[in-house]
Amino acid sequence: MEVYTEKQQIVAAIDIFKAKKLTLGLVPTMGALHEGHLALVKKALKNNDYVVVSIFVNPTQFDNKEDLVKYPRTLESDVELLKTIDENTILVYAPTVEDMYGEKTTSETFDFDGLEFEMEGKFRTGHFDGVGTIVKRFFNIIKPDNAYFGEKDFQQLQIIKKLVEKHNMPVNIVPCSIYRENSGLAMSSRNTRLKPEYMEAAPFIYKTLTAAKTQFGTKSANTVSQWVEKQFASHNLLKLEYFIIADATTLKTIKRKSNHKQYRAFIAVYADDIRLIDNIALN
Repeated sequence: MEVYTEKQQIVAAIDIFKAKKLTLGLVPTMGALHEGHLALVKKALKNNDYVVVSIFVNPTQFDNKEDLVKYPRTLESDVELLKTIDENTILVYAPTVEDMYGEKTTSETFDFDGLEFEMEGKFRTGHFDGVGTIVKRFFNIIKPDNAYFGEKDFQQLQIIKKLVEKHNMPVNIVPCSIYRENSGLAMSSRNTRLKPEYMEAAPFIYKTLTAAKTQFGTKSANTVSQWVEKQFASHNLLKLEYFIIADATTLKTIKRKSNHKQYRAFIAVYADDIRLIDNIALN
């Protein structure tokens, strides 16, 4: 399995594929790969001749420097995990910060038509500028036909679709379902940092989301939101940062339900000092 650390190397390899008219999929990751990532890679392999898995902990999307320092970096084991799927048609691109940003590690400023100011945007300053910057660079370097993103980061998924639309980028964005532990907890690289008691408590997040979905069928969004807040107020380990019911397209918090719109519930919770996010389609 080829592991590229410099953009010139991977561009040269991709030029050969493009000359042969081979299709290319991209699965962008920050490493610390788990079964959720592998599900994206497997889906990409079904639809493309070759798949590039990028592994890069992007500094410009972290508003919390401590979180950036603590984020797991496990390149060797990530590569070994990918080898269990396919050694011949997966390429790994694991650039350095300097390779991606040069001398100045700063993000571009984007206008995502307001999507960036909802939910995560309210709590993580500059986060989506960082996301937009790195994804745009990966798209420009790798020039994928298809790029695969998990719905766990649903707001990020919508923002990347907007990035492609506004910058006329010739890439098809493929949404992939949330991959969950047997307990229902959404798989995340951050889960590996959970202390045992928090790992045991964390499935309460998805349990609450599914209960909220049931209630949403007969109750108002406001009533459901208040109920969720009460559930976490009485939980002795998990701290709710936000629970929002929003229009799935605009990500705006809803005031009144409509039969003609799609809604999702979004949640962010602290388990000790580790921040976990999840979401669920409501209708």
